[in-house]
Amino acid sequence: YELGDQLTEGFFVGCEVVVSAEIRNQRVAPCPLEARTAVAEWDDGQVTFWGSSQTPHAVRDQIAHLYEMDEASVRVVTPDVGGGFGAKIGAAADELLLVHLARVVGSPVVFTETRSESMVAMGHGRAQWQRLALGGTREGRIEAYQLEILGDAGAYPRLGAILPTLTGLMAQGPYDIASVEVIPLSIVTNTTPISAYRGAGRPEATAAIERAVDLFADEIGMDRVEVRRLNLVASDAFPYSTKTDATYDCGDYQRALDLVTKAVGYDELRARQADLRASGSSVQLGVGISVYVEVTAPLMDSEAATIDIDIDGRATITVGTMPQGQGHQTAFAALAADRLGISMDSIDVVVGDTATVRSGEGTMGSRSLQTGGCAVVRGSDQLVELAKQFAADYLEADVDDVVLDTSNGRFHVTGTPAVAVGWAELAENADTDRLGVDAVFDPAGSTFPFGAHAAVVEVDTETGAVDLVRFVAVDDAGTLVNPLLAEGQIHGGLAQGIAQALFEEFHYDIEGNPQTSTFMDYAIPSAAELPSFETIVMETPTPLNELGAKGIGESGTIGSAPAVQSAALDALRPYGVKHLDMPLTPERVWGAIYNGS
Repeated sequence: YELGDQLTEGFFVGCEVVVSAEIRNQRVAPCPLEARTAVAEWDDGQVTFWGSSQTPHAVRDQIAHLYEMDEASVRVVTPDVGGGFGAKIGAAADELLLVHLARVVGSPVVFTETRSESMVAMGHGRAQWQRLALGGTREGRIEAYQLEILGDAGAYPRLGAILPTLTGLMAQGPYDIASVEVIPLSIVTNTTPISAYRGAGRPEATAAIERAVDLFADEIGMDRVEVRRLNLVASDAFPYSTKTDATYDCGDYQRALDLVTKAVGYDELRARQADLRASGSSVQLGVGISVYVEVTAPLMDSEAATIDIDIDGRATITVGTMPQGQGHQTAFAALAADRLGISMDSIDVVVGDTATVRSGEGTMGSRSLQTGGCAVVRGSDQLVELAKQFAADYLEADVDDVVLDTSNGRFHVTGTPAVAVGWAELAENADTDRLGVDAVFDPAGSTFPFGAHAAVVEVDTETGAVDLVRFVAVDDAGTLVNPLLAEGQIHGGLAQGIAQALFEEFHYDIEGNPQTSTFMDYAIPSAAELPSFETIVMETPTPLNELGAKGIGESGTIGSAPAVQSAALDALRPYGVKHLDMPLTPERVWGAIYNGS
């Protein structure tokens, strides 16, 4: 898939300075807490499939299509799922095969992979080679940017085959650049297929543009932060259309950069760095700053929710998203409770069963709150209006005079709260079989969260070890419905981005044999390898939905890896090292110091 046939010759004519580089965004394994497991069972022409998936309805559709069945004859149940990160979107061939095996043997068939099987058979992430070039003026103004992307899709292309196009969509990043060209291309190789992995094409875009900006700043001898500040899209320029056909809804990138540099003490760190360099210390300080913008709910799929009240006054909500620890049940119950006046402990949120949840697009692309959450909000508002009609009959009043007191969940006529009726009475006396609604939210467009991250590292030049001593993250996902859940998502994202920068890489030998198939040789970090994160909240509500919410699940990963990579390379500048690919392992860093980059 290509956007344009070839890069334009003479693209940088007129630019005073042009920098270029070939960089690699390495292959990584998702490593969810729970490896894949699945069960398939036939019963009188009906299939029940239990699986560990982010998209139960998509799995149902896959099974129905593959086995030429009616969707109503397939039930997919996804109980609590211990991590997904994109690799559990849909079902893979080995899982789908269970349906055939169960039919052949006439009994349920169970598949549970080992950790080593998961490492080599579950979809991998990233795996891009990139060639970048950036040009501008000696005063720091960026004028042109080109990016060639070669994505390794693996042996059997699935979703990963189109991820380079998402990288292309977000190639321009948060910068106002007059001319941008991108060519994304996918190839097949004899390796594990690439799937979506936390960020799915957007971290690769941020890594490329942030690396280019660093190289450009270093070439013209200008501070890296000042180059960024000079080129960020202005806060009054939104909605902003990029040269790669993205339309950013809203943002304040300058403020995010100012907040992170102030919080980390950027000027003081630069002074300390200068002292260490002058002293010839074997431990050198590095400071890295990244500014990012990403797209969430990129496919703009609709999402549905149902809300029903029973005769005990309890609410049951069904939503088509599928959590893997994000806290959907908590967030959705809180949204409904706020509008219905029903306590959260009287609200049940049902997900992950196609027999109960009528439809759903699942969880991916940081879409759940801004689609599923908005469906719950719309359903709650519709249910209140429906209940007002029942309450008006019960209270013998005009429906326009009936109001809901959300402090106690009771309806009354304006001005006479002493005479009221609650949800339980309305459900019991409703003249229909159901006090409930079906709601659908159709996004008006994708949303574009943003932020700025700062990393501080100490590099031991005698061993090559990179020690991340401090990390500050400013993330803006619009309105935060539950700040605690959002912070948890940020922490998890930061850990995975930092892991890519310093530790993780999936290796094959020259013949294609996997070399990193256990946690003995594939390094994932524990809490001991990470600092305590410092998070700063910004809230710039999007105008594209009633919550003002954008996605938060992938932001931490997108901004953190480039910041850490930048910090380590900043520490190595006195040694003539201009670029090192991730992960920045001690061996790689030590070799660059003593053998040249």
